[in-house]
Amino acid sequence: MVGTVVKEGASVRRYWLNPDCLVDSDEGKAWLIQDDDFKHICIVCRQDIDSKFEILSSDGHAYFVKIVSKNKKSAMAQVLSVREVPPLPQPYIELCISVPKFKKLELIIEKSVELGVHRIHPFFSEFSFIRDRKKMSSERVSRLQKIVKSATQQSGRGDLMDITSPCTLDELLLQFNQNSETVGLFPYEGACDKSLKQALSSVKKQAFKSVWAFIGSEGGFSEREVSLFREHQLEPVTLGEQVLRVETACLSIASILKYELVDS
Repeated sequence: MVGTVVKEGASVRRYWLNPDCLVDSDEGKAWLIQDDDFKHICIVCRQDIDSKFEILSSDGHAYFVKIVSKNKKSAMAQVLSVREVPPLPQPYIELCISVPKFKKLELIIEKSVELGVHRIHPFFSEFSFIRDRKKMSSERVSRLQKIVKSATQQSGRGDLMDITSPCTLDELLLQFNQNSETVGLFPYEGACDKSLKQALSSVKKQAFKSVWAFIGSEGGFSEREVSLFREHQLEPVTLGEQVLRVETACLSIASILKYELVDS
């Protein structure tokens, strides 16, 4: 049953389901589609009896399926074939973001999924647009997770990008463990002795499991925060002469890291 699900060049819709929905049937393995997944797949996307598509799951596989039964509340999709979805290559990209306006954060999260960012770390800094933990309500977190799921389905990625609980910059830097397998980058709009290109040239000479990039808010980082970075052995690097918006900086550095470190 393991093999290619569609011919090269063919397009196929993809949906993400919890592995608990994979069940045994008389014909072999099948996916039980119900609740919100049923509403999205069968009502919003109008998938019906005999519809074929892929189901992605956290077990690292993509299942090519066909709907064989359906009622008003659920559907059963028979597994036709299975393929492995390659895991994200190392070094993992860890994007640390001073919390901006929520619309910008949503855009960054969607594009980060597509660019292969391993994890997003939202944090509160002195100039963050959002500095109150209470404003990161469960409803907003739920919306961000839905954006991750939607972008994963669109891109065909094999895992759901993780978003950690928001914390202060001080707390995040304590979590950041700079050792032989982890390296950090601190892009800064102020005076810098090193460019990102120069910093990456030294990073590429060593084997790291993850690269953390700390992106400030529209107002940048305070002098206290710059000193805090230096205390954690993170020297500032410049992204160029122009001052970038937070969403531009996030997507630029994710793209650069993917090109220079991941796809090399």
